Amino acid sequence: MTLLQGLDYAAVFIFGLTGALAASRAQLDIVGFIFIACLTAVGGGTLRDVILNRDQVFWVADPGMILSASLAAILVFFTAHLLESRLRALEWLDALALGVAVPAGVGVAIGMTQTWPIVVIMGVATGTLGGLMRDVVCNEVPLVLKKGELYATAALCGAVAAILAAQITDNMLIILMVCGLTTFSLRAGSMRFGWCLPVYKSRPPRV
Repeated sequence: MTLLQGLDYAAVFIFGLTGALAASRAQLDIVGFIFIACLTAVGGGTLRDVILNRDQVFWVADPGMILSASLAAILVFFTAHLLESRLRALEWLDALALGVAVPAGVGVAIGMTQTWPIVVIMGVATGTLGGLMRDVVCNEVPLVLKKGELYATAALCGAVAAILAAQITDNMLIILMVCGLTTFSLRAGSMRFGWCLPVYKSRPPRV
């Protein structure tokens, strides 16, 4: 298994857990759990692969990805009731998944020798779009759009950190570690310490 395959598997499983937790909050049946888990797990990576015109979408090339997300869904279906706060667990698992998925997207784009803007966009898209689909389908306010939290910003900064690291070293493991740690640290800091960017506040027009 290559480094990028390992990242994809990790992102798929963890995002699958978050999708299943969202399904538990929506009180769906086990098929609903599996559907939401798989949608969340492969949504961002699918768009990445389609845009980059890869030979095959990653989960088509390796159907084990879908199995991994399905197992995550089944696991949550039988254990979610043990959690004190499923929303809090979802948010922290989502932060972890973001820290894995953004490097996965960045790594694929770098491996295809894309220019740095495309590398950054693919990192952000891979990390955020699966969760966005999950929240929209489950009729929740998308985490990526929650006011006063770093989410897409964390993914963006992680991808940019990877670009900067690539100017210093050719070691892909180091580049992707810098990306993942930056992404997760910013997202976790936003949740734990309230880090955020200023939000727009409307003002009355000048007369």
